[in-house]
Amino acid sequence: MLAEIITIGDEILIGQIVDTNSAWMARKLNAEGIRVKQVSSVSDNKEHILKALAEAAGRADIILITGGLGPTKDDITKLTLAEYFNVGLVLNNDALKNVENIFKKYNRPLLEVNHKQAEVPENCEIIQNNNGTAPGMWFNVDGKIYVSMPGVPFEMMYMMEDTVIPKLKTILKLPVILHKTILTVGEGESFLAEKIADIENDLPENIKLAYLPKMGQVRLRLSAYGDSETGLREKLEQFTARIVERVGHNVVAQEDIPLEKVILNFMAGKGLTLSVAESCTGGYVSHLITQHEGSSQVFFGGAVTYSYDLKENVLGVKNETLYQFGAVSRETATEMVEGALRQFKSDYAVAITGIAGPGGGTEDKPVGTVWIAVANANKTVVKKFTFGNKRIQNIERSAVAAFFMLITLLKES
Repeated sequence: MLAEIITIGDEILIGQIVDTNSAWMARKLNAEGIRVKQVSSVSDNKEHILKALAEAAGRADIILITGGLGPTKDDITKLTLAEYFNVGLVLNNDALKNVENIFKKYNRPLLEVNHKQAEVPENCEIIQNNNGTAPGMWFNVDGKIYVSMPGVPFEMMYMMEDTVIPKLKTILKLPVILHKTILTVGEGESFLAEKIADIENDLPENIKLAYLPKMGQVRLRLSAYGDSETGLREKLEQFTARIVERVGHNVVAQEDIPLEKVILNFMAGKGLTLSVAESCTGGYVSHLITQHEGSSQVFFGGAVTYSYDLKENVLGVKNETLYQFGAVSRETATEMVEGALRQFKSDYAVAITGIAGPGGGTEDKPVGTVWIAVANANKTVVKKFTFGNKRIQNIERSAVAAFFMLITLLKES
């Protein structure tokens, strides 16, 4: 069963907003055994929309559309759908009642443009919008299912979860799709592929392997397809175990979660605490950690010590260390991480100091030179990295490298 997602709106094409709807919908559909064949973004143009609908119908069984259902003149999806199906618009009493109740609730006058939102193509079944005035629309024409929903993310999400997905599961016989994600760090995509080439060659037709690289990390996603779950999960786990054994210490998780969340979960389970001392990353490591609910159970905090003075006064880095070896050095990284342990009284600490760029590099220490240290009361590990000349990428790579060093130390300890 194949689906296509069409998002409508000039604001997407000019980059004014990011299309998060498609990614969210694709995840939900895939979990139910519906594979997304294509995702398209089209402008607020009738001919463009009509062409996109016709092409989608040639590729997919289910066409999901978001956007263009508002009350203003640039919202033309409903009229275009009526033209596509060669039908007229009719006033839907249930949709009108919903609009009236919303305006009554907020004690606002019902305008003619809002009244018209209750008009829908005569061949559709409405999907009630409990969070807005624009109803969703369900069409079943020539063996194809078309679903049009508002572009406002939370309105679309409620419709998908409350109505669209349950209805699809009721009327369609959907296959089983199982996924298993293996999170690896510190090994490139091509090296991983070479290392597990024979295992990948052994995969049966109904199990696929995808490589998903991201800044120092590679997610290996195994997807198994079948008519029932019987035997499918066992086969998936067998291949997962073979890959995990082969890749070895570069595997940090067997679930699809961010690297920092792996660390938080591990440390929380052991009752351990963490602090940080950041220089070139400017608080990015702390941001990654604290975006997760429950991070305070593990994370004490830390310091962003850009200047020599703060490295000395907050972390206790020796003045002679800074002037003899420089801020970007093994010696400074060591004193930073040990100072964080001492000052913040955590079980583990991370320190990062480097030259993020694009300026500030020297012949001995070019842009992208980063020293990272991780430590507990019994052991300190310090490593030098040489990244590229792009500031943001250097910051992101530093964080990933630091997390990998930390989880390695955690497992050793």
